Amino acid sequence: MRTAINPKESSRAQAFELWMKAPNPMVTFFKTIDVTRLVKISKRKGLKFNMLLDYCIGRAAASVQEFYLLPAGDKLMHYDAIAVNTIVKNKDDGTSSCDILFTDDLNEFNRQYAAHTAQVANSCQDCDLSDHCMVIGTSAIINTDIDGAVGMNSGIFNNPFLIWGRYRKRWFRYHLPISFQFHHTQMDGLHAGRFLTNLQNEINQLKV
Repeated sequence: MRTAINPKESSRAQAFELWMKAPNPMVTFFKTIDVTRLVKISKRKGLKFNMLLDYCIGRAAASVQEFYLLPAGDKLMHYDAIAVNTIVKNKDDGTSSCDILFTDDLNEFNRQYAAHTAQVANSCQDCDLSDHCMVIGTSAIINTDIDGAVGMNSGIFNNPFLIWGRYRKRWFRYHLPISFQFHHTQMDGLHAGRFLTNLQNEINQLKV
């Protein structure tokens, strides 16, 4: 569920005044994370690497209250839930968008991920939860190595967004450079940094 709130009565009051009409309110952070544990779990348990990473992204975001807010048009919206988006290759050799409702239960998240991505791939129809959840966008460009990417500033799509390519093996560890783009009205660098720290911690502590 989403609700329009009065920005002046929120923790983002000053940021709303400063950044809502800025020509470029989007900020991008770059970070390399250690995904060794995800790679090992993926191989040992037969779980998709991207599903595991999306789950950790949801857990990392859930404890940062700013992720439940999102600027939309001239309003500030509050959401009760978070979803993680993934891009799916569909049966027509194109791409479709699939939102997965975040739940703290990994087995349930995996079930939803498998069911919804399969449905989207076969139907070529997007699964859109943006009317109900604050959606974190992701894009995995797994056919190449990238150091990061800067997304577009459309003025319409203000959601936080993560992009990554292939992970890289260094000795016995696996590392993944990612980029994280966010709207400055939604959060400050402090909150973005906390999220990225949370993400590494969630990966390191993931139990299956």
